This record gives sequence, C-alpha cells and structure tokens, in this order.
Amino acid sequence: MRSELWIWIAALLLTMVAAPAAAQSIYLTAPPEPNAVTVMGRGDGKADDGPAIQRAIDQAADKGGGGIVFLPSGTYRISKTLFLWPGVRIFGVGAQRPVILLGANTPGFQRGLSNMLIFAGARERDPATPGRVPFPPPGSVPFNPNIADANPGTFYSALSNIDFRIGPGNPAAAAIRFHAAQHAYVSHAEFDIGSGLAGLYHVANYAEKLVFRGGRYGILAEKTSPAWPFALVDATFEGQRDAAIREHEAGLTMVNVSFRDTPVGVEIDRGYGDWLWGQQLRFENVSRAAVLISNENNVYTQVGFQDVVAANTPTFARFRESGRSVTGKGRAYRVSSFTYGLTLPSIGEMGAYRTQFSAEAIAELPRRIAPAIRPLPPVADWVDVRALGAKGDDKTDDTAAIQRAIDGHRVVYFPSGFYHVSDTLRLRAESVLIGLHPSLTQIILPDRTAGFHGVGPPKALVQSAAGGDNLVVGLGLNTNGVNPRATALLWTAGASSLVADVKFQGGHGTNLFDGTRVSPYNGNQTGDPEPARRWDGQYASLWVTKGGGGTFANIWSPSTFGHPGIYISDTETPGRIIQASVEHHVRTEIGLNRVANWELLAPQTEGEAGESGDAVALEIRNSRNILVANLHAYRVTRTRKAASAAVTLYDSHDIRFRNVHVNGESGVGTCDDAGCFTFLRLTKFPFENAIHDVTRGVEVRERQFAVLDVKGDAPPPAAATFDGSRVERLADGFHSLGGAAVGPDGTLYFVDRRAQRIYAWSDARRLEIVRDQPLDPVNLAADRSGNLMVLSASGPGGTVYSFKPGSPDGELALIEATPGTARTDAAIALPANWWANGEFRDQLDTRTYRFRTLAEIFAAEIGAPNARQYVSPDGSLMLPAYRTVVQGPPDFRAMRFSHALDTYGLVTAEAGGRVLVTNASENKTYSGLVDTTGAVTDLKVFADRGGESVAAGPDGRVYVANGQVFVHASDGRQLGRIDVPDRPLQLIFGGAERNILYVLTHHALYAVRWP
Repeated sequence: MRSELWIWIAALLLTMVAAPAAAQSIYLTAPPEPNAVTVMGRGDGKADDGPAIQRAIDQAADKGGGGIVFLPSGTYRISKTLFLWPGVRIFGVGAQRPVILLGANTPGFQRGLSNMLIFAGARERDPATPGRVPFPPPGSVPFNPNIADANPGTFYSALSNIDFRIGPGNPAAAAIRFHAAQHAYVSHAEFDIGSGLAGLYHVANYAEKLVFRGGRYGILAEKTSPAWPFALVDATFEGQRDAAIREHEAGLTMVNVSFRDTPVGVEIDRGYGDWLWGQQLRFENVSRAAVLISNENNVYTQVGFQDVVAANTPTFARFRESGRSVTGKGRAYRVSSFTYGLTLPSIGEMGAYRTQFSAEAIAELPRRIAPAIRPLPPVADWVDVRALGAKGDDKTDDTAAIQRAIDGHRVVYFPSGFYHVSDTLRLRAESVLIGLHPSLTQIILPDRTAGFHGVGPPKALVQSAAGGDNLVVGLGLNTNGVNPRATALLWTAGASSLVADVKFQGGHGTNLFDGTRVSPYNGNQTGDPEPARRWDGQYASLWVTKGGGGTFANIWSPSTFGHPGIYISDTETPGRIIQASVEHHVRTEIGLNRVANWELLAPQTEGEAGESGDAVALEIRNSRNILVANLHAYRVTRTRKAASAAVTLYDSHDIRFRNVHVNGESGVGTCDDAGCFTFLRLTKFPFENAIHDVTRGVEVRERQFAVLDVKGDAPPPAAATFDGSRVERLADGFHSLGGAAVGPDGTLYFVDRRAQRIYAWSDARRLEIVRDQPLDPVNLAADRSGNLMVLSASGPGGTVYSFKPGSPDGELALIEATPGTARTDAAIALPANWWANGEFRDQLDTRTYRFRTLAEIFAAEIGAPNARQYVSPDGSLMLPAYRTVVQGPPDFRAMRFSHALDTYGLVTAEAGGRVLVTNASENKTYSGLVDTTGAVTDLKVFADRGGESVAAGPDGRVYVANGQVFVHASDGRQLGRIDVPDRPLQLIFGGAERNILYVLTHHALYAVRWP
C-alpha cells in the first residue's frame, strides 16, 4: 500500500512540474518531398493552431489516395479534435520534435472521453446528404456525427515524430484515438499525459519508439478495428496512475517494452481475455502486478512472456477471478518463460488450463537492450533519387537512374511517385532505400516486362546484397500480374538488416497513380479483371533465402499473384517478423522451408472467399527452432469452402506455438430505417483445425490455445471414447453438411450447402435425396406433422419455405414472415451457435470507464425480442425472423448473413422452457429461458466449452461439439470425450428412440451409438 501511495504522489508531481524539454527529432530537416503539405501555424504554444493543422491534413487528403503532411518544430496548441483522414501521414520535421498541446482546462475535455486526434475512416460527410454515418467515433470535441470511424479498410494513415502534451484540468483527454488497419502506425512520439486519461485510446496494427509519462493509462484499448494483433516495439511507460496498459482482445504483442513506477504493467479487462505476448520486457517498481489476467477459464485468454527482467515487482502475475498470484523471485529477477492458458501436452491432444513460470533471482537489472528496430540514417544523408534523374511519373523507365543512385550513394530517398523499372534493382552491401508512404511511393514492374517471362529461376524487382546490412523502409513494391518469374523483394541480407513499412502491392488495397483504388476482382470474383493476370502466377512477394535474415516489421503482403506472400527458405541466419499482414493468396500465405532460428511475432493471415478457398495460413517444412507467437489465422465470413488446417507441418521439429487464434468471424457497421447497428457474423468455414502435422498424420483440433511445443517424437494420441460409445461413419463424400433436423419418426434430414441438396438418413432406408433443387437451402426444422421448414439464403433477406418429405418435387409452400404473436403451444427453432462480440462498436462506458463484457454483449443480442416470425404449416413450430444483412449486388451474387443463416443448425425449445446454446465468441455453452418471441434470457453458463453445437441427450447428459465431442453431466461437469475422425460441426439426437447421436462434419455423417 505504501509503495502504491508513493507511485500516486510521483504521478501527481509529474503533472505539476514544468513541461519537459522537446524531444530530439528524427527528421532534423524536412525530407525532399515536393508533394508534401507543410502546416502553416504559429507554433508558439499560445495561438490555436488546430485549424492550420486540419487545413494541411485536408489539403493532403484532397490529392486522392492520401498524402504527406509536415509539421515543423514548435508547440501547437489545439482546442478541438484533429481528424487524420485515411492514407494521410503526418510527420514532425525540424531540429526539435514538434509538440501538439492541449492547454490547461480546455473546454470539452473534462468528462467522459475526449480525443486530441482521431484516425478517421472517411472524410466528413456533408450534413445535407441523406443517410447516416455508421458509428462516428465517440470522443470528438465537439462531437461530429458526420465523420466515420476508422475500420478494417482504413489503410496507410500514420503519425511520426510528433509529441503530445496534455495540460492540467483535462481528465477525460486521450492524445490519439488510434483505430485503423494495415500500414497505419504511430512512431517516435512522447506522450506527457499528466492528469489526462491516456496517450492512446484504441490501437491499430503497429507502433514503435513511444514514451508514455503519467496519465491514468498509457494505452487504453479494446479489440483492434480489423480484429487482429497489435505490435508495440521499443516503448517506455512510466508513472501511470492505474495501469501502464489496460486492454482486451487487442492481440497485444510487445518487444523491448519497459514499465516503471506504476501499479500494473498490463491489465486485461474484467470479463475478457487477450492474445498477450511479450519478450525482452522490463518491469521496475510495479507494485501490484506485472500482468493482471482476467477471464481465466477461457480459450481466448492466452498470455505468454519470455526473456523478461523485473525489479521491485513482487507479483509477476495476478488472476482477477480466482485471486491467486504468481510471485516474483526476490527484489530483482529474470523470467525466462511465463505462459497461461489452454496448454496442449503434445500435438494431437486436447488442452487443459495451465500456468507455467520459470524465473530466477539476479543481483541487479542488466542495462536495457538495444532497440529492436534500427534507426534510419539522418535526413542529411538522404539523396533524392529524382535529383539524380528518376521521374516517378508512372510512365518513364527509371531503372538506369535508380541503379546509378544506388551504386553511387548509400542512402537513396524516393519522394512520392510511381517509379517504373524494367530490370532488377541490386543493392550494395550498405544500401538503404527509404520512402515515406508505401501507397504513394511505389517501384513498379509493368506487366509483360521482358526478362520476367517464361520458366526459370526467380528474378527480383529489388534484390539485397548477400550478407548485407541493407534497409528498405516505407516503399510499395509492385510486380503486377503478368510477370511469372518475378519476386518483389529477394532478401539475402544479414541478421542486422531491416525491412519495415513495406507493402507488396497487387490486389487488395492497391492504389493507382491517380489515387483511385484497384478493383482486384472480375464480376463474380473468380479472377482478376484482366484475364491475363493470373492469380498464383508468380514467385513469392517477399523471399528471404540463401542465408538471409534480419527484422521485418509492419509488412503487408496481399498480392494474389504471388506464391506465397512471404517465403523463407534455406537459411539459419536469425530472423524475426514483427507484425505482418499476409493475405489473399491462393495456396499459402506464409511458407518456411529448411529454416532455423526464426521468430514470427504477430503474423496475421486472411483468406478471401474468391481466391483463398484452398490456402493454408502457414506452411513449415524441414525446419527447426521456430517461434510462432500471436498467430491470427483468419478466413472471411464470405468463405464457402472448407479447409483442413491453418498450419501444415512437414518433417519439422522444435516449433514453439504461443497464442494461436484460428477463426472466421467478422462484423459490419450499417444503418437502416431502424437505426445504425453492428452485425456480427461467423463463417461456417474457418479452418477446421489449427495444425495438421502431415508427416505424422496428426491434427490439432483446438483452434484457440496458448502453448504447444512440436518436438517431433511424440506418438499420436489414442482416440478417446466414453461409456462404451462406438463411432460409425454412415456416409461421406459431401462438400459442406449442416442444417440438420429430426422428423417426428426419428428420421434425420440435413443439407449439403454447395450441392443444394436435402438428404434423409434412417437405419431402415439409409441415405436418400429428398430434394435436389437450386434453392440454396441452409437450415432445416421439422414440425409435429413432419413438414420441413427450410431456411434459404435466396431472396432479398433470405426465404423460408416448407414441403413434406416424399411429396412431388414441385410441391413447396412459401412462408411469409408475420408479426409476432404469443404461441404458447408452438415449439421455437433457434440458432444453436451464435457469434456476438461487439466488434466495430466501442464498448467503453465513459461514465465509469468500464467495458461492457462479452457475456453482456451476448446476452443483449440473444435476448432481443423478435418482432416477426415464420410459422410452420401446422402451426406447431415457429422460427424468429432475425435481421438479415445483405452484402453485394441485389442478386444471387450477394452474401446474406443472419444468426439463423450463420448457425450450423437450429435447436428447438418450448416457450417458457430452457434451451442450451453456444456462444463461439466466448467459447462457452449457456442455458437460457426462451420467451414466446424466441428471445433467450436468464443466461447461465453451463460449460466453459462451446463452439459449433450442443445437444441434450435422452440420458440427461449434454454433448458439446468443440474440436471433439465433449460429454457433460446435467450440471455442467465434464464427464469425458468422444473422438470423431473429422471435426464435429452439428450434433443432434435422432432415431426412433432418439438415442442415436448424429454427428455432422463438413464431408461425412457419423453416428455415435451405445451398447
């Protein structure tokens, strides 16, 4: 208690002392950037310079595709929120870092949440324009409802070399609302927060070289806008009053971060987990806990640290719910490893929750390590490639001019422009290439360039020097789509080399010279708009090979033409990736072959529906000593094809997985006549398994886990069974099964979505096709008379029709949605599995600074009454008419999402009775009370497992599908497990006695029987 009091006093004194001296600038002079806009403000700390800064940002954005703004040295007082538009980057320039100042007691920054600067999602909408902006960011001063929040499509925005200072009397102030997506970053900034709330509210993909002083928090964050990891590198926190970082689900990945003089280093919010990873961390005088862990028995809570030192930090980890703690090793100690979460004993086994802590006392803390990210050379050393003859005009062949510049100068700077080349640019051992904006500054290989055709070894657009000390920063590299021998960056440089803020252009997020965005698809998303541009028709976009290594930070590699997006081969030179978005490839996103001594930190992959149906997120072959931490392997909700595993292994060992997140969910913010809302969607086709060890023939069914070491010598685990159960394969060869229902006689009916067929199975009649019509059936329900209600994805918002099995093929009856009425005698069909996690909408209560929990979000979603309903022909069954979101043109190409369409199947319950459902966003199974509209209330956690399906058996036991089939007693206690050859997706009891557990997987139908 005494130490916390002194920390509080020290923080208070920080708010009272004179403002710190301006920090050393990294851009001592403005780079030679003719297209930059320079802020024309006073910079004296007295005049209100906010309008001048905003005018410069607006002017840069007017150029199309973003722009560059320079803020000269000075102190710039603001009185209102600044908005940084998409694609605009603002850099401080001059001998001293410029400071953006919020003066004492600035009106509007005293209550709730108020942001000095907001990363916005779009320019301000004209108030006279009809319609609404979905979810304008809260905390603008004054509040502006006509500005959209940043979102997963907000690319390239950045802020660097600018400090922020919050004066006294602004307790609600946060310096930056940092909400954006790829290639958005904040770097080289110091935040003197004083009595304010936070330096950063929300986080995006990447930040480095930040210092946070004072404040209630340094960083206050929830899930990132695109819902994948955030990397924080080379940062310092000191003197925060409550916690240095308070966050949840941010995928927080830290490298070389220091915490001192604060009660808590990292606090995970109540009711939430996070994929939290940290290495080379330092804790000094952290009184309560280095890390405060919440939501303990949940797969989304994955915490890991390695190579950490601490002093005067008596408790390393504290657990919120249980109250237990992990104590440090004396006054000073070193933590070689700490992990908490679902831990897999070996590959192929299911997990259990474990805490592992390996630490030892040390005499004193060592000196702080060198930065993980090398500094750039001073601007005085930069040589303007245009001054040496390059044009960058999107038409001139600049090959010779650029190569002369590289041959004659160590540091070559590329002002914004599109630089066409026709041959490989070869770096010397010490060469440095620099740009400030990888969308506005591109090196481009035009389609059909001579020398890049035919069959042959890879030919690079840019090639490093073997063993060199090269840096490539801030550039876009574009090999286009008709250059089959091309690889954008062939990297053989050494362990100290650096590639950072580089975008491999092509496909998604690619802007043209005029600022317009490239469309990556033809009309039905089966290829590029130009037929000659072949997906998967080039070598890797980034290829590290032949002894190459180094650091690769803030990389975006989404070119559909490359295979893979990042490829590392034939090297044992140490290398490290820190935050890479690798997306939209046809077969492999990231590949390793014959590699050792590498770390992949916060790698994120995204499989798109059009091109990535067969792609794996990560393939590792013939490799060893690899760390993969905070892997986020994601498939979009538009996906309509199953894929076996996110990660494939071939003959590899000593592969250490820490914090693995394999999913397929998303959300959209939209508006209609009823208002603006967030709709959360769950694809039925995430990767079925996290890992497939092809060599050993073993799968990892857990898709969320904290720890797995692949050692290479573990025998395959034996299949588990329960109570003498026997698993029988009934039929296979399907594409994507689901939507099952059982008729009054016990016959099982189910859908193969791709084939658009409805099947029946009974032991007497075996497999039958009961309907084969192009009506896009998704989910089924059976009424008491044996009529099947069919929920179809066709029609404006989905359609419901019914037919009697065995009736003529042409007979069906459309069922219109009608206003809801109380039907106490009708069963109610409900989604068995849900997804609701509040994505896209801030969950912070600005009165209490408490976040609404996942459980509360789920309860609000599932407990909402339904105004309309579909009623079966005999009136004995009702399906609520859930709100449907339509994406795409209003025809068969559109994607339709609703809770009823997205679930693997429906369950039925009586009004006034209880029903079991799963919430995949928490991985929990709930029991709830059903009302006459289908709303489910009085939720109670039944089991800490829940994913695809849940079924109550006639024996009173409950069966949950989550990788395997888990068996629970009626009170929720886990009793055992039944292993199935394929991942179970829907469970339903059928047969004449309702004593057969049918298990639907994507490709096969199984039955579990008991003696």
